[in-house]
Amino acid sequence: MTPDPQSRPPLRLAVLISGGGSTLRNILERIGEGRLNAEVVGVVASRDCGGLQHAADFNVPSAIVERGQPFDAADFAARITAQLEQWQPGLIIFGGFLSLYLLPEQYRGRAINTHPALLPAFGGQGMYGDRVHQAVLDSGTRVTGCTVHLVDDEYDHGGIVLQKVVPVLPGDTVSSLGERVRLAERELLPLVISLWAEGRISVDGSGRLSIADRELFSTSD
Repeated sequence: MTPDPQSRPPLRLAVLISGGGSTLRNILERIGEGRLNAEVVGVVASRDCGGLQHAADFNVPSAIVERGQPFDAADFAARITAQLEQWQPGLIIFGGFLSLYLLPEQYRGRAINTHPALLPAFGGQGMYGDRVHQAVLDSGTRVTGCTVHLVDDEYDHGGIVLQKVVPVLPGDTVSSLGERVRLAERELLPLVISLWAEGRISVDGSGRLSIADRELFSTSD
């Protein structure tokens, strides 16, 4: 039996960013409007970036954890984990985070990423932002969309949580297609967070994901 969502405390979120932080802003605004039963308890940035201002605007703690040169993936992951442990998040959101974070065991199954295409198509290292939309247009496909997926130790590889389809229209450009995909992402990620906050999403020890009443959630335009 799914717990009554009204009786659940706000889901504690940590958001990882590398750029302007539009995903972070979207989450913070929806929480502020009372549309998400969640709380952003901290923001980690891989560099000094514009998204940190959104955290400041909403009085959310933040920290910069730089990659370092030469890049040491294990050290980078350890420093991020040490920061996250101070905030004790229930769910980690990769909001335009462009570095590989090797998740420790305690966060596996509790970290999600958004990708601006229908994975497994048009994913992998180096596939982000306008690069994805250009690849979609070059392929001639008639549909694209966005994906929320679990994070693992590979780029755009973890189990798919939900996807939303976006049509590719005649005459589309990278800009016009990208804008429609971003609008879809703005709706899909909060939906996933809400489902998580309501206890409808579960991930077992082997990484198998299930969503209660999945058929009730339309993700087509």
